[in-house]
Formats: sequence, structure tokens, C-alpha cells
Amino acid sequence: MLSKQRTLQIFKETGVLQEGHFLLTSGRHSKEYMQCAKVLQYPHFTEELCRELAVRYKDTKIDLVAAPAIGGILIAYEVAKILKAKVIFAERENGKMTFRRGFRINEGERVLVVEDVITTGGSVLEVIEAVKEKNGLVQGVGVFVDRSNGRVKPAPRIEALLQMEIESYHPDQCPLCAQGLPIIKPGSKKTLGY
Repeated sequence: MLSKQRTLQIFKETGVLQEGHFLLTSGRHSKEYMQCAKVLQYPHFTEELCRELAVRYKDTKIDLVAAPAIGGILIAYEVAKILKAKVIFAERENGKMTFRRGFRINEGERVLVVEDVITTGGSVLEVIEAVKEKNGLVQGVGVFVDRSNGRVKPAPRIEALLQMEIESYHPDQCPLCAQGLPIIKPGSKKTLGY
């Protein structure tokens, strides 16, 4: 079994776990940020992490692995390969997650939904709904990181390689702002004038 320490080591080595002063999507500020896409640059680490997710579902018959685009696509591919299952991904179309490109879910297919990070669970919940609309049977969810601190339960069973809560602050109460530290909006590499 992949330990929490090993998972953290991989994330630190690949730059997933970042420290600084970050502006989160929610508008809150944080001294830590997780950019899980960075680990996907390294196939050997991606395989190691995905193998652990797959092992956790080895006793569950999985016919299909599904993920939200874009964060979950590579994870879904690798987990499906290990489980010898089919793989598809959902995309947002007209504001709703849907399966396009001719992807099909046969009625009664047993589906595992995977994602890199769950914070609010929004994307995963939307994929689960899309699976149910096609009469697929969601068997569980597998994620690299559960940042919800266990508050989000998108399926009867969720397996996370790492659970962590990243402290965040309202901009008016941010100790990093009080120190005058420049703020970065993740994904943009822009330093903002705060």
C-alpha cells in the first residue's frame, strides 16, 4: 500500500505541493496550493499513484473508468489500463458535464469515477450525474487528494491517496497580506498587486 509519506514525497518532488501566497478560485488566500497536474508530467509517478487507486478497487468489478476533463483524463486512462476497463471522459457543454465524442455507457456498466483533487466535489458530482443519466452504476470515486477534509461524499465509497485541508483566509484577514507578501494566482504565474 502506498503510504501518505510516499505520496507527499512524490508531490513535493514534482512540485505539486507549493508554498507561497496564493489567490484561490474562491477568492480566499492561502499559503499552500496543490497543482496536481504537475505530477502527470512524470509517467512513472503517475503510474505509481494510479496503481494504488486501482488496487483499492481491485475487488470491485469495474467495467468503465470515467473522469472530468481535463484534470482526470490521464488518471482515468492509467487506472483503466490497470483494471483492464474502458475509459471515457466528460466535458462541459452549455454549462453541463456531458459525455461527447461518441462515448457511451451501456446500461448497468459498473463505473469508477476518478479525479486529481476534490475540494468542493463539484466536477465529480457532475460526472456521477452524467453516468447515472446513461444508466451506469457508480461503484465509487478515486482521487489523488481529498482537500474537503472528508466533508464531500460524492459516492458511497471514496478512496483518496491523501487527505489534507489547506488553510485559507478571507483577504481582509490574510496574515500573508499583512506581511506584504506578493500574491500569485495559480495557473497564471502572475504576481498580483495586493
